[in-house]
Amino acid sequence: MHELRALTGVRGIAAWFVVFYHIRLSIAGLPIGLRDVFAKGYLAVDFFFLLSGFVIWLTWSGRIRTGGMNGDGTSIPRFLHKRIARIWPLHLVTLGGAVALALVLRATGRNDPQFVFPELPLHILLLQNWGFTRHLAWNDPAWSISAELGAYLLFPALVIAVDWRRLPSLALLAIAVALLIGLHLAMGAPTLGTDIPRYGLLRCLIEFTTGSIVCALWLRWRGTRAPLYGAVAILVLVSLWRIGAPETLVVPALFAVALLLLALTAGRDHNPFETGLVHYFGEISYATYLSHFILWKAFKLAFVNDATAVSLAKIALYLAMVLLASIALYHLIERPAQRWLNRLPSRLREGLGEGRP
Repeated sequence: MHELRALTGVRGIAAWFVVFYHIRLSIAGLPIGLRDVFAKGYLAVDFFFLLSGFVIWLTWSGRIRTGGMNGDGTSIPRFLHKRIARIWPLHLVTLGGAVALALVLRATGRNDPQFVFPELPLHILLLQNWGFTRHLAWNDPAWSISAELGAYLLFPALVIAVDWRRLPSLALLAIAVALLIGLHLAMGAPTLGTDIPRYGLLRCLIEFTTGSIVCALWLRWRGTRAPLYGAVAILVLVSLWRIGAPETLVVPALFAVALLLLALTAGRDHNPFETGLVHYFGEISYATYLSHFILWKAFKLAFVNDATAVSLAKIALYLAMVLLASIALYHLIERPAQRWLNRLPSRLREGLGEGRP
């Protein structure tokens, strides 16, 4: 399936919103209005979950369904292998950076409660957000990667259990609405970022499934007047949020509609999310997302000491470091490791074949 470049591009913008969310309180002279915008940066993760469900349904639902019908049993292991190859190597590298920082702190007589060594095995295995702990630790943003792993493991069951193509559009919309209402009721919290160790996995699973429904709707609504209706729905949802409607109810619905609208308008002329630079930021967004938190901790130790207000010059230096680290990690770690792991099964099969008499 041809890439929807707009979706890749907007992923990069979302990743930088998470960066600014984590540093917002330290930026000297940041206007209150802008600080309030960045304070909602954690919501970008909800967009990631929806986008992940969309892309993976688009890419893999047919393959898994066909593999199950053919009875060869290879499509599901291949899907899981490719997803692990996508997320795990870079996670290990950034987690390794956190461990190195923790060891430096210990060697110099300092301690950071962020680095909980007894829980390190959970983080290595990406199980840290499956209800085994009551707090975030080590590389905070990796909690969502742990939740995504849970969604990947359950995705084949979703494909086998339901074929969205066979349901009418109204039924799909009703199911999506029911899922998001269920998330709101289950959380019973003021924000989507409340108690991530408790609700993060549920938040991911429901939004990931909703993203798959959005993909099914996009597949049947391409070339229709749906973008117009989507724009109206966004205006209504934004208005509801502004007058006090619950974030846990309105924001996932708002993002689901925005995702559908982005997909429906992808490929149009002059789409700003498809330009070369924005698209490239989307390609390196996983490295940006996973590296910025530990880089911020290291940066503060090296350049900021205990100051709460960091000058704009130093903030610019940190942002440049995040960008350069993202580029380096993407090209030197993420992509090479993904390609190597993806080729590993065929290499093993070739090796076994050569060893036969």
